[in-house]
Amino acid sequence: MAKQKTVYCCSECGNETPNWAGKCPSCGAWNTLSEVRLSNTTQKSSVKTAPRISAVPKKISELDTSTEIRFSTGISELDRVLGGGTVVGSLVLVGGAPGIGKSTLLLQMCRNIQGFRKVLYVSGEESERQIKLRAMRLGVDGGEIYVLSETEMSTILAAIDDLAPDVVIIDSIQTISDDECTSAAGSISQVRECTMKIMHITKEKGLSVFVVGHINKEGSIAGPKVLEHMVDCVLYFEGERNTSFRILRAAKNRFGSTNEIGVFEMTDVGLECITNPSEVLLSGRPENSPGTCVACVMEGTRPLLAEVQALVTPGGYNASRRCNGLDYNRAAMLLAVLEKRGGIPVANSDTYINVIGGLTLDEPAADLATLLAIASSYLDRPLGQDIAAVGEVGLSGEIRSVSGINQRLTEIFRLGFKRCVVPAHVRGEIKQIDGLRLIPVKNVREAITATLGKNQE
Repeated sequence: MAKQKTVYCCSECGNETPNWAGKCPSCGAWNTLSEVRLSNTTQKSSVKTAPRISAVPKKISELDTSTEIRFSTGISELDRVLGGGTVVGSLVLVGGAPGIGKSTLLLQMCRNIQGFRKVLYVSGEESERQIKLRAMRLGVDGGEIYVLSETEMSTILAAIDDLAPDVVIIDSIQTISDDECTSAAGSISQVRECTMKIMHITKEKGLSVFVVGHINKEGSIAGPKVLEHMVDCVLYFEGERNTSFRILRAAKNRFGSTNEIGVFEMTDVGLECITNPSEVLLSGRPENSPGTCVACVMEGTRPLLAEVQALVTPGGYNASRRCNGLDYNRAAMLLAVLEKRGGIPVANSDTYINVIGGLTLDEPAADLATLLAIASSYLDRPLGQDIAAVGEVGLSGEIRSVSGINQRLTEIFRLGFKRCVVPAHVRGEIKQIDGLRLIPVKNVREAITATLGKNQE
């Protein structure tokens, strides 16, 4: 029997250490070391590399970039996030919560590319019958789509060699195991070894491979952090299971921007692309209701309008602040600025902030709209249906400019808004839009006075 060796691997950075510790000696993360049992064959396989070919250093000016070949997935929002389509020879990791729609998205992609690409769909979670039933519901039939229900890595690699597909989908990486690794499927060593072998065959044969990965309770890809460094692109599929909207965003992309997002709606026949997400996110907005304001944020090259709602109620001894779709620390800072610079005493009140549609606003351009929504709820005065706000708020209460102001204003006017609160010092940069009245403000107090009248009772 092969002698086993025990090491402890960090799930954040992938560092291995012979002894357990509460804190990783490499990255400093706490409680991330887990025990991994390795045999002699595993130790050998962990250092296995792809066959080397003779190569000489070349000048960067002599390198050829014409070999990058892209093809469309047939899903416009997915192409947007990938940077214009799938790159031949790329390894893409798709992560998301269970039941969010990862498998549905990839199976719909198979339906669109089956006419000009040979696809191998490997499932370690579902039987062939289950995949067939879901494919029938999504209208996937015919074409060069092959299904393999298998969890053994060697069998999968043999199938890729025999079939020679153009696109490979593995659902999911946590269910795949390698005989050379003695640990259980889904463990750190198994995920790392299997992903390494998939990466080698992807580059060697010029495949386009999509790997599905589950996420842990913290919202990150389950397994070692080094898994995300191996792949070319990391996509996160986000959304609440009780809502129909889904958001696809790139956390890493070697072939495109990481700022683009794709918006989908889950229907009975699969995922449908939302080409105009602002209009969908603003549908059903209450009329003349206090505590609501519209912000315009940039997601890559796309301006997106989102409704920010706030509810301020009399609180007890301990003030409560709950945020959904906005960073908690950012919200606490804005509440402090509102009380100190805006004259709205919200320190002893319970404040609840929500972004409609499951969006997460991490851009400072939504600061002004958030403050106006809070002030509107506290004063119980509606801002009006035809007003939006764009601007970053500083600790001194000043309203600062944001990038892409003209593009934001064009989107605001296109969706029927007549007024917009903007930073005062950017008026010279703004192109006048007929039908959109600008309300320039210098600080928080001016913004509250201009939109709600008196800033205090």
